[in-house]
Amino acid sequence: MSTDKIYVTRPYLPPKNEFDVYLAEIWKSRELTNSGKFHRKLENSLVKFLGVKHISLFSSGTSALIVALRALDIGGEVITTPYSFVATSHALEWNGIKPVFADVAPGSFNIDPLQVEKLITKKTTAILAVHCYGYPADILALDLLAKKYNIRLIYDAAHAFGVGIKNNSILNAGDLSILSFHATKVFNTFEGGAIVCSTLDMKERIDSLKNFGFVNEVAISAVGINGKMAEINAALGLAQLPHFDEVLASRAQIDAIYRARLKYVEGIDLHDPGPEVTQNYSYFPITINNSYLLTRDELFEKFRNENIMVRRYFYPLISDFSVYRNAELELNAEYLINAKKVANQILCLPIYPDLTEQQVHRICDVINPRQGKF
Repeated sequence: MSTDKIYVTRPYLPPKNEFDVYLAEIWKSRELTNSGKFHRKLENSLVKFLGVKHISLFSSGTSALIVALRALDIGGEVITTPYSFVATSHALEWNGIKPVFADVAPGSFNIDPLQVEKLITKKTTAILAVHCYGYPADILALDLLAKKYNIRLIYDAAHAFGVGIKNNSILNAGDLSILSFHATKVFNTFEGGAIVCSTLDMKERIDSLKNFGFVNEVAISAVGINGKMAEINAALGLAQLPHFDEVLASRAQIDAIYRARLKYVEGIDLHDPGPEVTQNYSYFPITINNSYLLTRDELFEKFRNENIMVRRYFYPLISDFSVYRNAELELNAEYLINAKKVANQILCLPIYPDLTEQQVHRICDVINPRQGKF
């Protein structure tokens, strides 16, 4: 076993001297939070960079999602996916909203619009979809459903920074899109997040809700929270942004090596969002089917024995956690059948800018040795 541990991801950081310039200004101004200079500058920069109309920065993607639901006055039941990080459903529960889980589409990681429509009732107020791994959900079909049933459409776009279809940002789809700038993401601010919206009125409502509901120094319009991004996080974002294309190119090269090495391995399924999608290469998911020589979990353990920290994103399903389990629905053999299948087959391989070509081949050798056998 090699002692050189390879993690599933490692955060990109800009050259420290570039970040030091921002830190010097913060130390000089003593302006640390409350929509300071760097906060405002990062919002404006991201609007241009991402091709969106308005953006509001947050301390985390989860706080952004919680506020997004409140900003749209969502209640009752929301149809969402069980195949995601738990924050997607936790945000619903924190708002007193019941999550209703719809299956993913066959051969996909994203929610199936056909299954969504079957679950819509008079209690349904919104659809909360996820662009899993940065692979776009079926935004056209979901938009038609939202309009047909007069319900809201929100996207957890935590994985989808910089992703587009036909050169148009998918962050413009739906009523609101939520981003995460957590350390594991392709663009990070240590911790952070954002809400993308299409009108100034909505941005002002969101800005108020993330600042305790204040509209000015003496007036509160709603019961808000403290979800503001601090200046030091915004400063890191500003230092990161000029390097994003470089980061993207590095990730694309790793993606290409994986595809070349694993394309013809029997039992290993690769996934591609399609030629019209501008990717951000945030994850490299593979699924292991019954034709492979090992089970998914056996391969997982083989990687761990080699000190390679692959992850089973997302296993188990959110619906399998005790706080979300629905015993009545579990009696239905068809309940979430596609999501359960992919959750039991998924492995996400390491991908980050500092990963060397030698390390990528080492990872591939665990799956498909160039010489020798298992």
